[in-house]
Amino acid sequence: MDRDAFALMAQSERDHWWFRGRRFFIERAIRTLALPANARVLDAGCGSGGNLPLLAQFGSVWGFEYDADARAVAATLPGVTIDGGALPSPIPFEGVAFDLIGLFDVLEHLEEPVPSLSALGKRLSPNGALVITVPALPALWGPHDETHHHYRRYTAATLRAHVLEAGLQVEYLTYMNTVLLPIAVLQRLKERLFGYHVDALMPSPFVNQLLFRLWRLERFFIPSGRLPIGLSLLAVVRKR
Repeated sequence: MDRDAFALMAQSERDHWWFRGRRFFIERAIRTLALPANARVLDAGCGSGGNLPLLAQFGSVWGFEYDADARAVAATLPGVTIDGGALPSPIPFEGVAFDLIGLFDVLEHLEEPVPSLSALGKRLSPNGALVITVPALPALWGPHDETHHHYRRYTAATLRAHVLEAGLQVEYLTYMNTVLLPIAVLQRLKERLFGYHVDALMPSPFVNQLLFRLWRLERFFIPSGRLPIGLSLLAVVRKR
């Protein structure tokens, strides 16, 4: 990721509607998993640690991150263990089997998605779950994806195929952020015409709160049902 984009993301990760909305639905998915008390939780590619406080609600948390700057920020958070690592290797914390692994908007950054999923699957406990989010709809590819060094945007079929090829099984898979899809289409068209500006990452407080509340309307469908299209995909994956 470009340095300017990383700096702005780290600053806005707590309050930005997109990060808040993603955490909201990640939490809803995790609460369906019946995790053991004090579960062992891994945030794979934890970035600057924006999801670590959420994950800490469910047990003891480890995280690894390739980027040294992001890792340094994450390491300042109390009560978590952070180390360097990469996918498909090296994954640190050898010998620990995790009840929950989070892979939140990481897979699209990886040149080798299938070996990476396979490697994480081997670190799951027998009843463990891997919760994944990725950007969706290849038709929306644009300057945003290039700035953030994405290799791909997923469809549900492509994500399912990568999971199965990795020797894992999909327990739950849905699109999300459907409500805001028309706005995103217009935004992507604007980016293609006028360029993508990372300094416009944070909207006004009113717009920020409005977008978050609109996305939250999907709680009536996720995780009790599935949505047919959206800006992102949410998956729960387990060992076969």
